[in-house]
Amino acid sequence: MAAGHRQLGDARVHACRLALEGRDGGRIPGPTGRRRAREAAVSQNRRMRVSAKADYAVRAAAELAATAGAGPVKGERIAEAQRIPLKFLENILAELKHDGIVQSQRGAEGGYWLARPADQVTVADVIRAVDGPLANVRGARPEAVEYAGSAKHLLDVWIAVRASLRNILEHVTLADLVTGELPDVVHQLTGLPEAWLSH
Repeated sequence: MAAGHRQLGDARVHACRLALEGRDGGRIPGPTGRRRAREAAVSQNRRMRVSAKADYAVRAAAELAATAGAGPVKGERIAEAQRIPLKFLENILAELKHDGIVQSQRGAEGGYWLARPADQVTVADVIRAVDGPLANVRGARPEAVEYAGSAKHLLDVWIAVRASLRNILEHVTLADLVTGELPDVVHQLTGLPEAWLSH
Protein backbone atom coordinates (compact mmCIF):
# COMPACT_ATOMS: atom_id res chain seq x y z
CA MET A 1 0.00 0.00 0.00
CA ALA A 2 1.31 3.49 -0.83
CA ALA A 3 2.99 5.42 1.96
CA GLY A 4 0.57 8.30 1.48
CA HIS A 5 -2.31 6.03 2.40
CA ARG A 6 -0.66 5.00 5.63
CA GLN A 7 -0.12 8.65 6.50
CA LEU A 8 -3.75 9.75 6.34
CA GLY A 9 -3.49 10.16 10.08
CA ASP A 10 -4.88 8.60 13.24
CA ALA A 11 -6.78 11.80 13.99
CA ARG A 12 -8.77 11.54 10.76
CA VAL A 13 -9.59 7.89 11.39
CA HIS A 14 -10.54 8.64 14.98
CA ALA A 15 -12.82 11.52 13.94
CA CYS A 16 -14.60 9.36 11.38
CA ARG A 17 -14.95 6.57 13.91
CA LEU A 18 -16.64 8.90 16.37
CA ALA A 19 -19.05 9.98 13.67
CA LEU A 20 -20.07 6.39 12.96
CA GLU A 21 -19.84 4.67 16.34
CA GLY A 22 -22.92 6.22 17.92
CA ARG A 23 -24.02 4.19 20.96
CA ASP A 24 -22.46 0.94 19.81
CA GLY A 25 -19.02 2.01 20.98
CA GLY A 26 -17.46 0.99 17.67
CA ARG A 27 -17.48 -2.74 18.36
CA ILE A 28 -16.27 -4.73 15.38
CA PRO A 29 -18.91 -7.38 14.67
CA GLY A 30 -18.25 -11.05 14.14
CA PRO A 31 -19.08 -12.73 10.83
CA THR A 32 -22.76 -13.06 11.73
CA GLY A 33 -23.13 -9.46 12.87
CA ARG A 34 -21.29 -8.14 9.83
CA ARG A 35 -23.44 -10.24 7.49
CA ARG A 36 -26.65 -8.97 9.09
CA ALA A 37 -25.44 -5.39 8.86
CA ARG A 38 -24.68 -5.81 5.17
CA GLU A 39 -28.05 -7.42 4.52
CA ALA A 40 -29.76 -4.48 6.22
CA ALA A 41 -27.67 -2.04 4.21
CA VAL A 42 -28.64 -3.72 0.93
CA SER A 43 -32.32 -3.42 1.79
CA GLN A 44 -31.96 0.26 2.58
CA ASN A 45 -29.24 1.46 0.21
CA ARG A 46 -31.70 3.58 -1.76
CA ARG A 47 -31.10 6.20 0.93
CA MET A 48 -27.51 6.71 -0.18
CA ARG A 49 -27.34 10.13 -1.81
CA VAL A 50 -24.91 9.31 -4.59
CA SER A 51 -26.43 10.15 -7.96
CA ALA A 52 -26.75 7.49 -10.64
CA LYS A 53 -24.62 9.72 -12.84
CA ALA A 54 -21.75 9.82 -10.33
CA ASP A 55 -22.01 6.09 -9.68
CA TYR A 56 -21.91 5.29 -13.39
CA ALA A 57 -19.05 7.71 -13.97
CA VAL A 58 -16.83 6.15 -11.30
CA ARG A 59 -17.60 2.65 -12.56
CA ALA A 60 -16.84 3.62 -16.15
CA ALA A 61 -13.59 5.27 -15.11
CA ALA A 62 -12.64 2.17 -13.12
CA GLU A 63 -13.19 0.05 -16.25
CA LEU A 64 -10.83 2.31 -18.17
CA ALA A 65 -8.30 2.08 -15.34
CA ALA A 66 -8.47 -1.71 -15.46
CA THR A 67 -7.68 -1.72 -19.19
CA ALA A 68 -5.03 1.02 -19.13
CA GLY A 69 -2.30 0.41 -21.69
CA ALA A 70 -4.42 -1.94 -23.79
CA GLY A 71 -5.55 0.74 -26.23
CA PRO A 72 -8.88 2.53 -26.66
CA VAL A 73 -11.94 0.84 -25.15
CA LYS A 74 -15.27 0.93 -26.95
CA GLY A 75 -18.18 2.54 -25.14
CA GLU A 76 -20.23 -0.60 -25.79
CA ARG A 77 -17.68 -2.69 -23.91
CA ILE A 78 -17.78 -0.39 -20.89
CA ALA A 79 -21.57 -0.28 -20.96
CA GLU A 80 -21.81 -4.07 -21.08
CA ALA A 81 -19.19 -4.64 -18.38
CA GLN A 82 -20.86 -2.26 -15.93
CA ARG A 83 -24.47 -2.58 -17.13
CA ILE A 84 -24.77 1.12 -17.87
CA PRO A 85 -27.23 2.38 -20.51
CA LEU A 86 -25.06 3.22 -23.53
CA LYS A 87 -26.59 6.63 -24.29
CA PHE A 88 -26.24 7.68 -20.67
CA LEU A 89 -22.67 6.39 -20.64
CA GLU A 90 -21.75 8.33 -23.77
CA ASN A 91 -22.95 11.57 -22.17
CA ILE A 92 -20.97 10.80 -19.03
CA LEU A 93 -17.80 10.01 -20.99
CA ALA A 94 -18.20 13.29 -22.87
CA GLU A 95 -18.26 15.16 -19.56
CA LEU A 96 -15.22 13.25 -18.30
CA LYS A 97 -13.44 14.13 -21.53
CA HIS A 98 -14.38 17.80 -21.16
CA ASP A 99 -12.86 17.74 -17.67
CA GLY A 100 -9.61 16.19 -18.87
CA ILE A 101 -10.09 12.80 -17.22
CA VAL A 102 -10.82 10.80 -20.37
CA GLN A 103 -9.61 10.99 -23.96
CA SER A 104 -11.29 9.50 -26.99
CA GLN A 105 -10.70 8.62 -30.62
CA ARG A 106 -13.25 8.01 -33.34
CA GLY A 107 -13.20 5.30 -35.96
CA ALA A 108 -12.96 1.53 -36.13
CA GLU A 109 -9.93 1.52 -33.85
CA GLY A 110 -11.31 4.25 -31.63
CA GLY A 111 -12.65 4.28 -28.12
CA TYR A 112 -11.89 5.80 -24.74
CA TRP A 113 -8.93 5.78 -22.37
CA LEU A 114 -7.81 7.65 -19.26
CA ALA A 115 -6.03 10.92 -19.93
CA ARG A 116 -3.92 10.49 -16.78
CA PRO A 117 -2.48 7.47 -14.95
CA ALA A 118 -5.10 5.74 -12.81
CA ASP A 119 -3.19 6.48 -9.62
CA GLN A 120 -3.49 10.21 -10.37
CA VAL A 121 -7.27 10.26 -10.74
CA THR A 122 -9.35 10.21 -7.56
CA VAL A 123 -12.97 9.29 -7.05
CA ALA A 124 -13.51 12.93 -6.10
CA ASP A 125 -12.12 14.05 -9.48
CA VAL A 126 -14.64 11.89 -11.32
CA ILE A 127 -17.62 12.92 -9.21
CA ARG A 128 -16.81 16.62 -9.55
CA ALA A 129 -16.51 16.23 -13.32
CA VAL A 130 -20.11 15.01 -13.67
CA ASP A 131 -21.89 16.33 -10.56
CA GLY A 132 -19.96 19.42 -9.51
CA PRO A 133 -18.92 20.08 -5.88
CA LEU A 134 -18.93 17.11 -3.50
CA ALA A 135 -21.26 18.96 -1.15
CA ASN A 136 -23.60 21.87 -1.60
CA VAL A 137 -26.35 23.57 0.36
CA ARG A 138 -29.37 24.62 -1.70
CA GLY A 139 -27.15 24.55 -4.78
CA ALA A 140 -24.39 26.71 -3.28
CA ARG A 141 -20.99 25.84 -1.84
CA PRO A 142 -21.16 25.57 1.97
CA GLU A 143 -18.82 28.53 2.57
CA ALA A 144 -21.13 30.76 0.51
CA VAL A 145 -24.10 30.15 2.80
CA GLU A 146 -24.89 32.47 5.70
CA TYR A 147 -26.99 31.79 8.78
CA ALA A 148 -28.19 34.06 11.55
CA GLY A 149 -29.36 33.72 15.11
CA SER A 150 -29.66 30.26 16.60
CA ALA A 151 -28.66 28.61 13.29
CA LYS A 152 -25.38 30.49 12.84
CA HIS A 153 -23.25 27.47 13.77
CA LEU A 154 -24.93 25.27 11.15
CA LEU A 155 -22.35 26.49 8.63
CA ASP A 156 -19.63 24.73 10.63
CA VAL A 157 -21.60 21.50 10.40
CA TRP A 158 -21.93 21.69 6.62
CA ILE A 159 -18.23 22.49 6.25
CA ALA A 160 -17.42 19.46 8.42
CA VAL A 161 -19.63 17.25 6.26
CA ARG A 162 -17.74 18.36 3.16
CA ALA A 163 -14.41 17.77 4.87
CA SER A 164 -15.48 14.24 5.78
CA LEU A 165 -16.37 13.48 2.16
CA ARG A 166 -13.04 14.86 1.01
CA ASN A 167 -11.16 12.73 3.54
CA ILE A 168 -12.35 9.62 1.72
CA LEU A 169 -13.05 10.57 -1.89
CA GLU A 170 -9.90 12.62 -2.43
CA HIS A 171 -7.69 9.79 -1.18
CA VAL A 172 -9.14 6.88 -3.15
CA THR A 173 -7.80 6.65 -6.70
CA LEU A 174 -9.03 4.63 -9.65
CA ALA A 175 -5.95 2.45 -9.25
CA ASP A 176 -6.99 1.75 -5.66
CA LEU A 177 -10.43 0.65 -6.83
CA VAL A 178 -9.01 -1.70 -9.44
CA THR A 179 -6.42 -3.31 -7.15
CA GLY A 180 -8.56 -3.26 -4.02
CA GLU A 181 -5.71 -1.60 -2.11
CA LEU A 182 -7.90 1.01 -0.49
CA PRO A 183 -6.58 3.47 2.12
CA ASP A 184 -6.54 2.20 5.69
CA VAL A 185 -9.19 4.71 6.70
CA VAL A 186 -11.68 3.04 4.33
CA HIS A 187 -11.07 -0.41 5.78
CA GLN A 188 -11.30 0.87 9.34
CA LEU A 189 -14.57 2.68 8.73
CA THR A 190 -16.20 -0.20 6.88
CA GLY A 191 -15.23 -2.43 9.80
CA LEU A 192 -17.57 -0.49 12.06
CA PRO A 193 -21.07 -1.96 12.45
CA GLU A 194 -22.75 1.44 12.09
CA ALA A 195 -21.15 1.96 8.68
CA TRP A 196 -23.36 -0.76 7.16
CA LEU A 197 -26.63 0.47 8.61
CA SER A 198 -28.97 3.23 7.44
CA HIS A 199 -30.64 5.52 9.94
